[in-house]
Amino acid sequence: GLEVEDIEYIGVAPPPQPSPVQRGREQGLAWDRDKIFVGQIVEVKPHPNADRLTLAIVDYGRGEPIQVVTGAPNIRVGEHGQKVALALEGARLYDGHKPGRELMTLKKSKIRGIESGSMVCSEKELGISEEHEGIILLPHDAPVGTPLADYLGDVVFDLKINPNFARAQSVLGVAREVAVLTGAKVKENGKAGNGGSAETDFVKIEIADAALCARYSAGLIRNVEIKPSPFWMQRRLELAGMRPINNIVDITNYVMIERGQPLHAFDYDKLVERANGRPTIFVRPARAGEKMQTLDGLTREFVGANGHSSLLITDTDGPIAIAGVMGGAETEVSDATKNILLEAANFDFISVRRTTQEQKLPSEAATRFGRGIHPSQTIPAAMRAMELMRELAGGNVDSHVADAYPAPVTEPTIELTTRQVTRLLGVELSLEQIATILNRLDFQVDGRGENMLAVTPPNYRLDVDGADDVIEEIARIYGYDRIPSALIADALPPQFTNTALQHEEKARDILIDLGLQEVISYRLTSPARETLLTPANASPLLQLEKVLSGNKMFDPRPLRAYVEIENPISAERSVMRQSVLPGVLEIAAANLRYIERVALFEIGAVFLARLGNETLPELPEDREVNLPDELRRLAIVLIGARTEMGWQNAENAPMDFFDLKGVVEEFASALHLREVSYSASTHPSFHPGRAAVLRVGEREVGVFGELHPLVRENFNLPAQPVLAGEFDLETIFASVESSFAVKPVSRYPALVQDLALSVDENLPAARATELIRQTGGALLVKLELFDVYRGEPLPKGKKSLAYRLTLQAPDRGLSDSDATKIREKIVQRLQRELGAELRSA
Repeated sequence: GLEVEDIEYIGVAPPPQPSPVQRGREQGLAWDRDKIFVGQIVEVKPHPNADRLTLAIVDYGRGEPIQVVTGAPNIRVGEHGQKVALALEGARLYDGHKPGRELMTLKKSKIRGIESGSMVCSEKELGISEEHEGIILLPHDAPVGTPLADYLGDVVFDLKINPNFARAQSVLGVAREVAVLTGAKVKENGKAGNGGSAETDFVKIEIADAALCARYSAGLIRNVEIKPSPFWMQRRLELAGMRPINNIVDITNYVMIERGQPLHAFDYDKLVERANGRPTIFVRPARAGEKMQTLDGLTREFVGANGHSSLLITDTDGPIAIAGVMGGAETEVSDATKNILLEAANFDFISVRRTTQEQKLPSEAATRFGRGIHPSQTIPAAMRAMELMRELAGGNVDSHVADAYPAPVTEPTIELTTRQVTRLLGVELSLEQIATILNRLDFQVDGRGENMLAVTPPNYRLDVDGADDVIEEIARIYGYDRIPSALIADALPPQFTNTALQHEEKARDILIDLGLQEVISYRLTSPARETLLTPANASPLLQLEKVLSGNKMFDPRPLRAYVEIENPISAERSVMRQSVLPGVLEIAAANLRYIERVALFEIGAVFLARLGNETLPELPEDREVNLPDELRRLAIVLIGARTEMGWQNAENAPMDFFDLKGVVEEFASALHLREVSYSASTHPSFHPGRAAVLRVGEREVGVFGELHPLVRENFNLPAQPVLAGEFDLETIFASVESSFAVKPVSRYPALVQDLALSVDENLPAARATELIRQTGGALLVKLELFDVYRGEPLPKGKKSLAYRLTLQAPDRGLSDSDATKIREKIVQRLQRELGAELRSA
């Protein structure tokens, strides 16, 4: 269940045949076992020819001591006894005086007249770190003459801990997994112990809400000596990616990595107020506007965003830590600290996650609390840390541990039958096999009848509360590879056509054929991002939802509320979107930093909260669910030149409203929509006079046009026409007919005639087009408006519309007289109903 993502070899050579996780990775330097040793400085003498160099006499247990020339600032003339890493002539090391990691081989040479072929090494030369100002000084008990690879060499496994394996986010947790797989026994460091009362002679604990803090334990260690932690502890912390600070802080971090339970050390003497000679620790939600300075030196303010109040640890005077995240600077352990109050607590994982997100303050403790820790782990971790503080800091450990545990957790007892295991795994296991596997996992197993077991998970497992969880553990240990695969014995269900999906895929194919590229944007957004579609001082653009709902534009209904996310990943992703268009505009803006032309579309869902008078589907009585309407939308954005760059540069003018209208017309035509019409729109998101509403029958199904300049600026788009639109695919697809008629191609030639009309300036061309089509009847197979003209010799208030008519009959050839009759009929109707006049010039 644990995936090894990387293996780092420090000072030791990898095996001859590396595993897949090692291949392709540059391995660390392997220290020569016969050339790099643990040495001890016998004497340090001055260099006769250089003030900044010294001569160190080093014993390495293999014959006579060796003299080396060194400029290390951390050894001085007259000193002796330090344990060092000694490399002999021929050893391969990293060059400590060059950037990066460049290998070199030690050779004998003269340094300011003194011959030297060996050297005492820095951490950089050994590949341990980038530190090269001084040589590495080993602990006083390092065995002289031991190959350094045996003493300091190590292998570090980098494990990927998935959320369902939070229990393995510690050395002990990994050891338990290894023990299950190998049959070995886990050896736990430290002593077990039981909690005491929430009130002791040295502290009183008060928990405001047991749901947020299940348990708070505290121990007192008096008369500690603050100093660096031992070399072995510092080394292990560094290998785990943590910076050593001092022995007290290092012990809390060490035990956290060892056992998975975060700890925190307070300077006991800085806690106030001392009623009855002891401080009181309060665990409570933060108050609005409350502030504190954390250990990173920043002042944090708590505002209770999204109805959540961060959980604080306070004394009578105010906050001293953010529960589960980070301690406060006011009670930080310093060199002057003498007495330690050690905290081992358990906090609600959701509360810790929200606080971490709200304060933008990740930490090792928050990572562990955020995945869930069992309350039973506080006392063993505290006992282990207090014992280390006694050993490594000389502290006197109080015999009592304060322990507030208002609502103790009871481990569930789960009944499990062999029939359940067989049904889910397809493998017949006996009660004995099941019990053996569960015992290896540290579960308590008791028999309850011939085919039933009563199973209790260990107290460090939060992820097992039902039979399915237990069976999952059985399958994992039994071996997924041992579970046979089987074909479904039942008949396959009948296949039904997914019309909605077919329509959606058809729409994608059409738009791609029209030269557009599909994009996918986030369905999570924020109200502020969608408000960018509204120019300043305009009516809210979220009325776009009303346009797409099938009702008339800007109807008086109240806007629908947003569907909010209870635990958003960020403030920018706090609600479900009500419009697809903002996401596509953001993608367009990002791409226009690198390219000059975009033609994009997205088909996706919007989420509209149900109105109060709408009914919900029937749900079980114990469920309270307010499901939103999830409706499909199409958004289109066109920006840039009309055609892509080519050697001919045939058309490099920017796209305008009619390019987008052409895409919409072709889209509707390819779907064989009937009764499609367009009318001018005054939607506030679009440029006045350059926007239209798409109708199918009497239903408004979309709005499109050139984006309003202020909206364009809101999205940081370039100062050129931005063509955009959003369409209601639910209504459009509902209008798509399952079949459509196909007319045969006529074998007879067509007649083409042009018709120029003088009409009033305010007359929409669509009206004239509609009358021409109606009057031309079945013989008018094609109609094109190819010219609009204003100016002399036309009088003021008039414009000219020039049409090309293509006439064709399916069963005969048309004569010129046939065409003339149809043309005259059209002209007469236009004159009668529109006041149009035929132009001769």
